[in-house]
Amino acid sequence: QVQLVESGGGSVQAGGSLRLSCEAFVNTYAYSCMGWFRQAPGKEREGVAVMRSGDITSYADSVKGRFTISRDNDKNTVYLQMNSLKPEDTAMYYCAAMSRGRYGDICWIPGDMVRRYNYWGQGTQVTVSS
Repeated sequence: QVQLVESGGGSVQAGGSLRLSCEAFVNTYAYSCMGWFRQAPGKEREGVAVMRSGDITSYADSVKGRFTISRDNDKNTVYLQMNSLKPEDTAMYYCAAMSRGRYGDICWIPGDMVRRYNYWGQGTQVTVSS
């Protein structure tokens, strides 16, 4: 059952901006955590930014100050605003969500997050050229 659908990826030059959207087909209050992950060719999937209940956010060090995660509860949509994009940001970006009560509702543990999220979108490609 599809629960998350991403959109907004594309190709930009370094320094440009993109906004990704993730529409959930259930009320986002069903999730303790929602966030964005990315996977570049030959690399493991990594957490980029997550938001937990109370709109508490966490970011990977590599994107702090450049990316912003936000949500619109009325639209059941989570966004990732990406500014000052760099070639190393090139990857497939995935929206993910964690059901409430799973893994103690802990949303951000670098290096041990992928397995905690039990709903995933199909991904949207972001390509940044130099």
